[in-house]
Amino acid sequence: MVLNLVLIGLGISLEPFPLTAFILLLSSEKGTRKGLVFVLGWLACLVLVVACVVLTTQGKPPAPSTAPSTAALAVKLALGVALVLYAWHRWRRIDVPRKPPTWMARLDGVSLWAVAGLAAFLQPWTLVAAGAATITQAKLSGPADYLTLVLFVLLSTASFLCLELYATFAPAAAAVKLEALRTWLDTHREQVIILLSLLLGLWLVGNSLYYLV
Repeated sequence: MVLNLVLIGLGISLEPFPLTAFILLLSSEKGTRKGLVFVLGWLACLVLVVACVVLTTQGKPPAPSTAPSTAALAVKLALGVALVLYAWHRWRRIDVPRKPPTWMARLDGVSLWAVAGLAAFLQPWTLVAAGAATITQAKLSGPADYLTLVLFVLLSTASFLCLELYATFAPAAAAVKLEALRTWLDTHREQVIILLSLLLGLWLVGNSLYYLV
């Protein structure tokens, strides 16, 4: 469970679109306040998903070779295949110019409630679902297991937390670095999306097939 959640958490944290939107929020008027609301909204979504899974399973994974166990593995397999196909689709169209979404240009005047909604909207739900399917199969028998879930949530939010702290305590330096990071993401977004989707997709497919077979 731990390795799966670490990889999925890193993938969630490094998704280019949410990162770009977050950088634009930090660069807007009252950016650090909006950034904090975004982080809290992002955390709330992840905590809600994890809590629902834990409450549903009661920390007890389905018995091996049963319908619920097979269903959880099938979900992970399907998500992995979807990620691989998505990476292939993006790779085929990598040379097609892409305009940034129009809503990104309107983040300067967005309200705090809208920022919280944006955090939920930008969640990479395919990866979040993969994390939920992984937790479904986990046996939670002690504090260390629940600590793993907490670390998964924090790891999935780590990039935003780091940028928020940087912008709060070193605003002048952060403004320059954030602009450079946004420029890099704009230039390499497709490559990052393809790489993340392909690697995580192949991992989920391989891991699921191993336990199914």
